[in-house]
Amino acid sequence: MSVNLFKPHPWHGISIGSNCPDVVTAYIEMVPNDTVKYEIDKVTGYRKVDRPQKFSNIVPALYGFIPQTYCDENIREFAENQSKRTVTKGDGDPLDICVLSERSITSGDIILEAIPIGGFRMIDKGEADDKIIAVLKQDEIYGQFKSIMDCPESIINRLKHYFLTYKAIPGSTNSVVITDTYDAAEAKKVIQLSILDYNKQFKSHLNIGV
Repeated sequence: MSVNLFKPHPWHGISIGSNCPDVVTAYIEMVPNDTVKYEIDKVTGYRKVDRPQKFSNIVPALYGFIPQTYCDENIREFAENQSKRTVTKGDGDPLDICVLSERSITSGDIILEAIPIGGFRMIDKGEADDKIIAVLKQDEIYGQFKSIMDCPESIINRLKHYFLTYKAIPGSTNSVVITDTYDAAEAKKVIQLSILDYNKQFKSHLNIGV
C-alpha cells in the first residue's frame, strides 16, 4: 500500500477530481459560524487567520476554493467580454467556491465533493474574482439542485449581500460589484478557464501531472 507521509498542499497537491467540471473537489477554508476570516497561506499550505471579521458579516455557506485553479488572463478576458467592463487582471488566487449544504459542518480545513450550479461574476477593484456556487454532493436538500434557478432567491441574495459588503467600511466607497449571476454551464466554463490559467502558471515548475 502506498502511503503519503506528508500532507499535500491544499492548492497544488489535491486533485480537482476526475469528473471535473461536473463535480469538483472543494477545499473549505471557512464555515458559517466563523467570526474570523481564514484563508490558505500560499507558501506553507496551512490555514491562517487573515483577519477578524470587522462587522456582523458571516459567510452564509461553506466557503473555500477549487484546487489546481488560478484566476489570471483567461479569467480576466472572459470576465471582460461577458461583463462589457474593463477588467485589469484576474485576482491571482485559486477560484473561489461557495458550497450549500443542509447539514451543519462546523469547521474548515476539509475537502468535499461539490456540484457547480452557477456563480457570480464579481469584479473587485477592477480584478476578476468569480465566485462559483455549488451544492454538496449527495446533500439531501441542496443536492437536488441542478441550476442556480433551482436555488431560492433569498439564498442568492444572502450570498450577494455578503460578497458586496464583507470588505466594506462604513462611509467608504464600495469597490466590489457583481455584474452577473450565471448558470451551471457558465460556471463550468469559468472552472475550465481557471484550470488553463493554473496549468500555464504552475504545471511546468511544480511538475504536476496533467
